[in-house]
Order: sequence, then structure tokens, then C-alpha cells
Amino acid sequence: MAMRTDLRLAAFTPKLITVLGEGYSLDRLRRDAVAGLTVAIVALPLAMALAIASGASPDKGLITAIVAGFLISGLGGSRVQVGGPTGAFVVVVFNVIAQHGYDGLLLATLIAGGMLIVAGYAKLGSLIRFIPHPVVTGFTAGIAVIIATSQVKDFLGLPIDQVPADFIEKWRAYFAALVSVQWTALAIGAGSLALIAALRRWAPRLPGFLIAIIIASAAAALLHLPVETIGSRYPDIASGLPAPALPDVSFAKIQAILPSAFTIAFLAGIEALLSAVVADGMIGSRHRSNQELVGQGVANIASALFGGLPATGAIARTATNIKAGATTPVAGMLHAAFLLLFVLLASGLMAYVPLAALAAILFVVAWSMSEQDRFLLLLRMPGSDRVLLLLTFALTVLVDLTVAIGVGVTLASLLFMMRMSRTVDIATGLDDVRSDDQDGGEEIDQRAALPDGVEVFRIEGPVFFGVANELLDTLRRIGRRPKVMILRMRRVPFLDASGAAAIDQIVRQAAAGGTSVILSGVQPQPLAMLEHTGLGPSGGRVSHSPDLATALHMAAAIAAAPESASAG
Repeated sequence: MAMRTDLRLAAFTPKLITVLGEGYSLDRLRRDAVAGLTVAIVALPLAMALAIASGASPDKGLITAIVAGFLISGLGGSRVQVGGPTGAFVVVVFNVIAQHGYDGLLLATLIAGGMLIVAGYAKLGSLIRFIPHPVVTGFTAGIAVIIATSQVKDFLGLPIDQVPADFIEKWRAYFAALVSVQWTALAIGAGSLALIAALRRWAPRLPGFLIAIIIASAAAALLHLPVETIGSRYPDIASGLPAPALPDVSFAKIQAILPSAFTIAFLAGIEALLSAVVADGMIGSRHRSNQELVGQGVANIASALFGGLPATGAIARTATNIKAGATTPVAGMLHAAFLLLFVLLASGLMAYVPLAALAAILFVVAWSMSEQDRFLLLLRMPGSDRVLLLLTFALTVLVDLTVAIGVGVTLASLLFMMRMSRTVDIATGLDDVRSDDQDGGEEIDQRAALPDGVEVFRIEGPVFFGVANELLDTLRRIGRRPKVMILRMRRVPFLDASGAAAIDQIVRQAAAGGTSVILSGVQPQPLAMLEHTGLGPSGGRVSHSPDLATALHMAAAIAAAPESASAG
């Protein structure tokens, strides 16, 4: 009992406590500080760009990276996870702000944080492996397309006051305004994009995003270029961190934003755990998935209280953290501290950043998110996987992310159950049947005839609601009613309520026709389900045998008994 309690406590212990207990040296601190500064340099322009793409001001992105980033590292279940705003949230956040205002977003983020904490303590962290790759890739690629599309206006400097929310209508507005392209903005954007691409190819260790932002901002300021900047669009950005405050809460508002809160929680959990898995592969460690969800939940609650955006683990920033030499969660916490210093000491410099340069950064982010290689690979997979991928992608782009996730996961589940139902085999007699003795011994003599009045059915595979009707239909096709029916179930690993109900119906129909039923070699899980329906050994409605040989002896005895005795 004590050992089980210790394991449970360990599963919900932040990695920070674990690594500090191992001993924290000055060398570790030096390496974590270098990594934290490196990630902060990468996160600085990215946090601002993601906030603007989400329909918020750039300072909201920095607040998120500072507050949530600090807590995700400090309370999470990964050694090197770095958190903050990510591209996955752009679509959801933009829609929530458009429909419910920024206060509605704060409430949705607050509720999503609570959902993540509950999910963590409910030990749902391991469910990440049950989300199919076509669904994840489909909606990730769809988000990438939406992010890139949302930046066309700023990249080209198009004079559109209100960009339509609908994807197709958005592109119609872009094409209608192409005659008014601002060539200076296009030059800034294209130059920034080219510089980032060149640095990634020939100098990947340099912070391409930050260098592009610095050069673009310097050019716009020194040459007095007529381009829109953060300062011109957001003239009233406050410096420093705001005081924490609760958003306005009402029952009607909670009802309205609840679907969005669920989507935020779902995306935060998925991306955080994916990022932690990637980090594990890079450093040879193992994260604590449930504690990671708890840490993500606390971080999102805190971000909402400080007026920030939803946050999760960021795969690219986590990978940068590892490559820069991070060894503990302290690196992620220091990355947040360095960002805080910038906000306190140099936030006024944000005003000079051209929006076209931030659009270029988001084009690169969208391209990285699209996972084009995996997308093309999945297109070569079997038809059902292709359909799942393309449907999720299309629904994400053209309809809504929440709908895409719901439909994708539901369809994937239905396809899985359909495939599983095809693995269930129901055969009659002793033909082509292996012995189901406990040790999997020699085959029963295939030429031995069954005793008169005895019929044997072998069921292989999980019996659940998807195959329950097929089981009934197969057993109903018996030409004559035997005196004894043996159901061989040693190779049934799982039985759900529908499967148990189907077997119960078979037993009832057999009893009505005077047929006795023997269940042979039932495994523990199916046996427990059958006990609930009165078909266990203690129920008395059916006989049980440990193996087929014993069942045949029992059946022969029943079949040889007088009709009145067998009927009783």
C-alpha cells in the first residue's frame, strides 16, 4: 500500500522538484541560463506575432509567454518543456474574441485550465496515444493554412478595414484588393521572409526571427517607410505586467463559451503532450503526462488572470531549448524571466516593428506547422485514412476547428470499430479448430464427430456492440436446434455490455427451444461481464467448462440424458 501511494505521489510531482532533489550545480545553472536566453530570443517576436494573428494586441502574447511559460516549466511533468502561445490556438482565439470579446476569451481560458487540471488528476494524460495521426495532421495542417491566410493582408499591406472571417470570403476580399498592394509593405515582408529562410539554411544557430525583426524595424524607422507598425495599430500598449483580475462571470456567458473552452483544453492537452513526447525522444527521458496536464491547467488559469492568451507546450521552442543545452525546467523558467525583463525595460521598442515582418514570421510558422511530409505520406495510406485526413483538414479550413475535431475523432472511432468487427471470427463445429486448452496444446482430432445433439461454436476476437448483431445472426442460422450448444470463448479477450446482452439473448432463445448452453474457456474480463448478466458460474443459467475437452464430456452427458432431465 505504501509503495502504491509513493508511486501515485511521484506521478503527480513536478519534474522541477525531482531534478532539484538530484542536486542543482552552478554548471547546470549556466547551461539552463544560456538555453533560457536563447529560447527567449526566439519567443519574443513569435509571441507578439501569434497574439496579433489571434486578434489580440502583441503585449498579450508576451504576458502569456511570461506567466504561462514560467508555470508550465515550473509545475509541468517534463524536464525541458517550454510553453507559451502557439499557432494551434490562433483560429480558436480569433473566433472567441470575435464572438464573445476578449473578456469571453479570458473566461474560456480560465475554464479550460480547470478542465486540464481535472483531466490530469483523472489520469487522462495517456489518452494522447488514442488520437489518430490523420486527425492530428489534418487539423494541424488546416490551422497552418488559416494562419497563413490571415497574414496576407499585412504581408501585402492591403487596405481592408474588416477582413471577412469566412475562408472563401477572405480570399475574395484579398483578390478584390490586389490592385491596392502596398509595395513597401510587400518589400519588407518578402525581405524578412527571404532573410529568415537564408538564415535557416546557412546559419541555423542564429535567431532568424529576431534578426529579421530588428533589421525590418530599423529600416522602417530610419528610412521613414510608409508601413503599418505595431505602434500605429496598437498605440496604447501598456508596459509591464497587469495586476491579476477575474473576468466577468455569468451563467449565460459560461454556457456560450463552454464549447470554446473545451476546444482550448483539448488543443492545449494534445500539443503539450506531443511536445513532451518529442522532448523525451531528444533527451532520452520520460515525462509525467498527468502532471503535465495539471501544470498546463494551472498555467492557463494564471494566464487568464493576468489577461493573457491560452498557452501550451511549444514543440519548436522546446526543441530549441534542448539544442541550446537545457538540462532542467529552470531553463524554461529563465526564458520567462528574460522576457519579463524585456517587457519592463524595452517594451517601447515594439512600436517600431512592421506588421509585414511579423506576417513573414507567421508564414514560416504556418509552413512548419503544416507537416507537409507527413501530410503527403498519409495521402498514400489506405482510403479510410486518406478520407479522415482530408475531411478533418477541409472542416478545419472551411467550417470550424471544434467541428473538425469532433467529426474527426468520431469518424476515426467508427472506422476503428468497423475494422475491429472484421477481426471477429465465428465458426461452427470442430473443423479447422485448434485446441483451446490452457497451454495451447495439441489439436483435437479433427475427424472426431461431435456427439449427437451437440453443436460447437468458436468465437475469436473482442465481442462488443459492433459485432453483437453479427453474433446473433450467425447463431440463428443453425439448421436444427441441438440439445447442447458449446460456445468456445477462450479467444475472446474483451466483452462489453452489448456483447454480454447478445450472449444473454442467445441463452434465452436456446432455453426456449430446450437447448442447454455451455461456455468454454471464458477469460477473466468477459467472465466478470457475464456475472453481471447472471451468466457466470454462480448464476446457474449456463454451464462453464475450463476447456473444450471438458465441455464435450459435459455435452455428451447432457445429450445422452432423457429429454425431461435435459430440459430441466
